[in-house]
Parts: sequence; C-alpha cells; structure tokens
Amino acid sequence: MTQLKDILYKVKLLSVHGATDIDINAIQFDSRKVEEGNIFIAVRGTQVDGHNFIDKATASGAKVIVCEDMPAELNEGLTYIQTDNSARALGIMASNFYGNPSSKLKLVAVTGTNGKTTTVTLLYKLFRELGYNVGLLSTVQNQINESVIEATHTTPDAIQLNQLLHKMVKADCTVVFMEASSHAIDQERMAGLDIAGAVFTNLSHDHLDYHETFDAYIKAKKKLFDGLSSEAFALVNVDDKRGMVMLQNCKADKYTYSLKSMANYKAKVLTNSLQGLELNIEGQDVWFKLIGYFNAYNLLAAYTVATLLEEESIEVLTALSQISLENGRFEQVPNTAGITAIVDYAHTPDALENVLKTIDNVRTGNEQVLTVVGCGGNRDTTKRPIMAEIACKLSDRVILTSDNPRNEDPDQIIADMEKGVSVSQVRKVTKLSDRKEAIKLACSFAQSGDIILVAGKGHETYQEIKGVKHHFDDKEVVNEMLNLIHNR
Repeated sequence: MTQLKDILYKVKLLSVHGATDIDINAIQFDSRKVEEGNIFIAVRGTQVDGHNFIDKATASGAKVIVCEDMPAELNEGLTYIQTDNSARALGIMASNFYGNPSSKLKLVAVTGTNGKTTTVTLLYKLFRELGYNVGLLSTVQNQINESVIEATHTTPDAIQLNQLLHKMVKADCTVVFMEASSHAIDQERMAGLDIAGAVFTNLSHDHLDYHETFDAYIKAKKKLFDGLSSEAFALVNVDDKRGMVMLQNCKADKYTYSLKSMANYKAKVLTNSLQGLELNIEGQDVWFKLIGYFNAYNLLAAYTVATLLEEESIEVLTALSQISLENGRFEQVPNTAGITAIVDYAHTPDALENVLKTIDNVRTGNEQVLTVVGCGGNRDTTKRPIMAEIACKLSDRVILTSDNPRNEDPDQIIADMEKGVSVSQVRKVTKLSDRKEAIKLACSFAQSGDIILVAGKGHETYQEIKGVKHHFDDKEVVNEMLNLIHNR
C-alpha cells in the first residue's frame, strides 16, 4: 500500500477535494479495470475521453478520481484531484506508485523513425555479453535478462512501463534500453521517468496519420531531449539534418555521431557485403555480422552509448563484432535454391530505400531484385505512393500486396500505392492482395543468384485483417515457398 500524498509527488495540482493521507492499492486509467480502493485517472485519449467514464469508475469502487475537468457533482467520501494534464499525471503517479524504478537504473531511450529496435537490441545483447543484468523494452519484445515478455506496443503505457521497470529493479538489472516512439512521447507515457541518456537515430516520413504535420512529428521527438536533466547525455546522428535540432535548449551533455560529418564519434564503412560490414570506428578496423550501410549507424550508436556509459572501447568493439540479429531486420532466410531471400521490417519510405540501396550496393548486376511490399491500413496514406515509387526505382520486379490491412480494403491500399508507379515502370509491377500468394509469385519468378526482398512486416508473426490477427510469418512463408518451388 502507498499513500495518495506520496503518489501525488511532483504532480501539478490545481485543486484537491478530500483526503490525501489514504492508502491506495492500484492506479488505473481504464475504467473497466477499476476495483475497490483504486485511483482512476481520466485521460483524454485519441479515441475516447476518460472523463466520460468517471461515474463508471466510482461505481466500481474507485476512491480517488484524477481529472482535468471536475465533475459537476462530487461524491462524499471520495477524493478528487484536478490537474492540468491527466496523461502527464498518470506517468508521474505510476512512477511514484512503483517506487520510481527508473531512478535505480541507467535508463537509455532511443528515438527516431528507423533504427530504434536494432539499436536497443544491440545494446541489450552487448551489455549482456559484458556481464550485466539488462532490461530491454522494444517493438519486438521486452526482456528482463533472458526472460522474454511479449511486447504489445513500441513503448508500453505508463503503468505497464513502470511495472516492467520495477520488475527489472527486482531482477537486479542496472541498465535498461528502451525504444521511445513519437506516440509515447507525445502521449506522456514516459512522464516521471529518470532517463540517463537519449539517442536520436534519424527522422523521415512516418506517422503523419497521428501527428498530421511533419513539424509536429519533429516536436514530439524533440520533447524527449527537452526533458533530459543536466546529469543525462544526449546523443544525436548529425548526418540527419534534424539531429542538431534535437539538441537545441537541451540541458543534457551533448554528443554527436556520424559517418559523413564532423562529430564526436565517427565511423567509416570499409566493406559492405551480404556477409557483413567492416567499419573503422574511432581508428579501429572491425568486422561485424550485421549487413547494410544503415546498420553502420546502428552499430556506431550502440558503441557510442556504451562508451558514454564508461565501458572500455576495445571490449565493446570485440563484443559487438560477435553479435548477430534475427529480428526481421535485413534477416536472410536460408534455402538451398541459391536465392538470397531477405525479410525486413521496412515500412517507411526511408527504411525501404535504405534496404534496397544496401542490396543495390552489394549486387553484381547480373541478378534480379524482386521486391514484395505493402502498406498498413488505417495508417498514414501519404507514404503509400512513395513506397511504391521507391520499390520500382530500385527493383527489377515489384509485387504490390497486402501488409496489415486492418479495417481497410487491401485493394484500395494497393491502388493508393499504385499512384506512385510511373508509366515507364508499370511493366515491372504485379498486384496481388493475398500476401502468401504474392510471396509465392516472387519465389517462382526468382532464379538461382537472384535476390528477393519481402518488406513491411519483419519480426511480426501475424497479419491483421478486419480487427482479427491471423498467424502469418514472412520468414516461414518464404522458406515454405522456396522449398515448394525449387525443390521439386
């Protein structure tokens, strides 16, 4: 049990009606989960407004209501707290309720359009290799040392987040690496956290269905850096023109990394092949198992974070050189057909272009590049034609297909993508909304030596159609189809 007055520490209070020296057994912002003795925090969400469910929460036994607008009638015996921002109050209160777990850890948050998952996963594996107890919060999964907890969002809600951090403290974790999505930052899910360091990877076209403007998207990312303390570090990729924007008015110690520009931490790509990357990092030539120019940035970011956390440079590079990733990021699917089959999570124009340019850099020119790509439903529609345009520009054959159509008609999504296909490129494009059939077609087109890219879903093991998640794993389907077609 924790007293309400302790849970309210650092929350901006506009008015208080009722007692604060009372014991609280749980915090909820979903009225359906409220039980006797809980706090209910009325948060204004993107779909519903928690203020509409205050009566339901009190009927379920809530003893404290936190809100921005006080109800017209206050129930006797209950405590009502008015604040200017319920979402922010939720984050701070959740942190207080769980004993401020982030203050007992070195919590590093990584934000950016692309590279978040790879960077935090590299850091998690690196610090495990260096002998630490480590926590991971990522799109793919959450981990406490070797224990895996399924991830439902890139960044969990404030209550789940602090619950996980609390468990990490109890498991003697000393460092935690987390992805910080623009949604989570904007929705104050990270409010109240003590962040030891923040990393900015890059920024490109994504999530405009939520943020509406690119400027709002930039501001959401920057908010993470604006909130850092003077004891934290801020690390940004200055090869992205928004890197330095993140550092404006930031109180933390500022550091930069780059492959092309002047920076505190530099790397140079010496070899880029389907077997791996050779980089010169801070004067040391090192071979890594990861593939692609974009992974040079992820490796450099991970190396830099480790050195900022006072790890030895040579030990860090040695450990990083041994790490491989199997998380749907430029992941090759083994087969006996002599075909290079790659599955990648690329679901933004920038990520797709990065992957296809990586393939272009390592191909001989005698093989075909066949790309299977779709776009998600109920998401930013403006990127759809851009994705198709990039696929056509950098591929020999393109199959436009379904990704996670959600509640949209997959054929309409494909029609939106098709607007980016120029007249001169039409001949290389096939439309096939059944994703399994699209992958099968790509495998049937491919000959020994060719390269197949299946983009968009990566690590995901489902396809969401009309609100239902069906099992679908690109890697499984690619393997099945290559064996079916080429081992007859």
